[in-house]
Amino acid sequence: MSAINKSNVLVTTTQYALPFFDTAHADLARGLVDWAGHQQVDESDDRRACKEWVHRLGHGGWLRYCVPAVYGGALPKLDSRALVILRETLAFHSPLADFAFAMQGLGSGAITLAGTPAQQAEYLPAVARGEKIAAFALSEPDAGSDVAAMKTIASKVYSTPTMGTSGSQFDMYSLSGVKTWISNGGLADFYVTFAKTDPEGGVRGISAFIVDAFAPGLDTSEHINVMAPHPLATLKFDHCRIPADALLGDFNGGFKLAMRTLDIFRASVAAAALGMARRAMAEALHFAKNRHMFGGTLADMQLTQAKFGEMAALIDSAALLTYRAAWMRDKLGTSTPQTAANYSRASAMAKLVATENAQKVIDMALQMHGGQGVQVGSMVEHLYRDIRSLRIYEGATEVQQLIIGKSVLKD
Repeated sequence: MSAINKSNVLVTTTQYALPFFDTAHADLARGLVDWAGHQQVDESDDRRACKEWVHRLGHGGWLRYCVPAVYGGALPKLDSRALVILRETLAFHSPLADFAFAMQGLGSGAITLAGTPAQQAEYLPAVARGEKIAAFALSEPDAGSDVAAMKTIASKVYSTPTMGTSGSQFDMYSLSGVKTWISNGGLADFYVTFAKTDPEGGVRGISAFIVDAFAPGLDTSEHINVMAPHPLATLKFDHCRIPADALLGDFNGGFKLAMRTLDIFRASVAAAALGMARRAMAEALHFAKNRHMFGGTLADMQLTQAKFGEMAALIDSAALLTYRAAWMRDKLGTSTPQTAANYSRASAMAKLVATENAQKVIDMALQMHGGQGVQVGSMVEHLYRDIRSLRIYEGATEVQQLIIGKSVLKD
């Protein structure tokens, strides 16, 4: 299927005819392309626009792919290939729409994986409807890739004994510390937050908690401005009190839960980069065919044709790695050490290649536009700023290289 969107660029879903996908995936892609092409959101205020996208994605039923069917989801369980299609398509139309969708999935993913039935019932249906905005709070000022350096502490709080009782009772946690670079910070209704419950335990001393935005002692007012605006903030926990049942998953099992959550969505980060690269190439094609110069068009020039050849190869190679990683998780699973290691390697390759290749494609598209490419407000200028962060978040390029390199050496 191919269509022209409102920006006069070609939108295609033919890539989902590859054997990595089922008929249901192709149907999903066609429906999403039609829906996304009719959405117009004023993104001049990123926080307001993000809320609007969450509302629209929820109303359109697309957020249902972020949670399992038992809690209002579209499919029995999280499907990596569906996530890839959704993020690639949304990023093609609006990187901020992709961000809004991705954070609903990432912010609630740990609840899907390890939440109690009560936690899942309270949060997941609301996430699927777009009624609650989710966030994932792992990074700290001195603990990004080095998660073990985390300094936020969660301490047990015991109530004072009352008449007729034999001793104090544990009923709350107190969180103290700082989280930063938190997407949806200051906007979210809840934060899946990771903190040290054993300060000397390294990664084995981290637990996860669900912290509601109104929790006493939580300050989310310090917003962070970045080159491609989207909602970011620093979270400050000052003896923030949360109930004992806010613990998510196993006590001291937070690191494994964080990694499992990130693993689900790593291939979808590659898909977001892929969507941006496809949009950049589509914009460049439209421009080159309509830019008249030297008695012809820019597209008639061999150097231009060579650039399009390189762009197409970069995009297709990234797409194959991305789709393979998603297929591996859905079809082969991660239940054994070997399948988990294989998927980790494949998703790292997808994230590495897709984000790096997208940066190259977008740079070439901007160069092809000449002066118009650097004009603030143009699509390729917008993409040029948006793509840069994808090479850093959810595992920087260098981290992916280490994951792949260690796997190669082990083999």
